[in-house]
Amino acid sequence: MVLKLHTMPWSAGGRRVALLLHEKKVPYELVEPDWAAQEHKSEQWKEKQPFGQVPYIDDDGFILFESRAIARYIAAKYASSGTALLPDDTSDLQAMALIDQGISAELSNFEPYVAGLVVEKLIKPLRGAEPDQAAVAKHEATLTEKMDGFELMLSKRKYMAGDSLTFVDLIFCPYGNALTKMGYDHLTNESKHPNLARWWKEISTRETWLAVKDTVPKSFLV
Repeated sequence: MVLKLHTMPWSAGGRRVALLLHEKKVPYELVEPDWAAQEHKSEQWKEKQPFGQVPYIDDDGFILFESRAIARYIAAKYASSGTALLPDDTSDLQAMALIDQGISAELSNFEPYVAGLVVEKLIKPLRGAEPDQAAVAKHEATLTEKMDGFELMLSKRKYMAGDSLTFVDLIFCPYGNALTKMGYDHLTNESKHPNLARWWKEISTRETWLAVKDTVPKSFLV
């Protein structure tokens, strides 16, 4: 049974999961909820995703939600397929601790502030509302400080969780892309953040990311 990815094609989390599926060469089928009818808020949906959100996957009856958890599951279950996205030795406590550290750093120190800017600068105008400039300034100031931290991380290691590419690097893609689309140069300024710029150039130009950057394809067959 082919894996089913339940999400809206434009969802950041959905594109994050699709990126992992493409990297690992895992066939999948996209299943879109009826967004206008609020299907994702229905009791039936909440049986699978109790918070009424996207995405979730159905892998031959195994239901899993939260895009980072799904990414880790895909990287582990399909370890021998496609790109290796976990440490060589997953029993290595320190190597796996760096994986958890990287996930936490993205979740706590990156996405919240980029997502805040997305709401103010992209979503509110689409809805005919004015951005809260005080909120924009606060997110910008915090993000500037956080990016210095990521630069320091990458000055010590080639990737976010060590010296080899892992799924942790890839989970940054959706909001990293949003950040650059809004005109911020935190990930591209080689003079201020040379290690971030080096890292982002490699991550953001991967063919797998380019395949899902704007929308989740309806399906992927190897």
